[in-house]
Amino acid sequence: MVRWGMVIDLQRCISCYACVVACKQEHFLPPGVFWNRLVVSETGKYPTVTKIAYPVLCNHCEDAICVKVCPAGATVKREDGIVSIDYDACVGCRYCVVACPYQQRTYNANTPAEYFPGQGLTEFEVIGQKLYPLQKGTALKCNFCLERIDEGLKKGLQPGVDREASPACVITCPAKARYFGNLDDPNSEVSRLIKEKKASQFHPEFGTNPSVYYISR
Repeated sequence: MVRWGMVIDLQRCISCYACVVACKQEHFLPPGVFWNRLVVSETGKYPTVTKIAYPVLCNHCEDAICVKVCPAGATVKREDGIVSIDYDACVGCRYCVVACPYQQRTYNANTPAEYFPGQGLTEFEVIGQKLYPLQKGTALKCNFCLERIDEGLKKGLQPGVDREASPACVITCPAKARYFGNLDDPNSEVSRLIKEKKASQFHPEFGTNPSVYYISR
């Protein structure tokens, strides 16, 4: 069996936002929509202050609440563990946006969105509408770059090992803080890291069994 998952090493993350930008470029996300985010905070008291960055994205939960609440069956969990959205089936009710305990979903409003309002679409936005059209009035979220994974597998590539078959945020990270692979394979790199580094899930008390793990400081 395969269950795709990600491990993020918080000790390696340098808060460069490369993952955030790579994700927006990969999916041509409109203004205000982020599938990858950095939650940044500080601890301590001046002058001994420490900055803390926490990269967050859809956790592709094994027991995904968003799948349960979707009245149209638009949100589904694939056999490989990826939680995806069928935009043609999504009715834009936003139940999933409210239900996600990690607040990782965004409603793609019907109103036109330009990066530079009143100046028309940029060349990047025009290309995005052709290559990766996002339907307005639907819910959006990270999909682990499933297009790259599926195409890579067809070519015999290995997600998490071969760049062409791995999520954009993983291959872009200059600090190599992100790892991707099969959580069900005890010999995969992600499984080894979770075991050896005692990686943990974000808010495990929610009981959803996320597929994203963190190596803490």
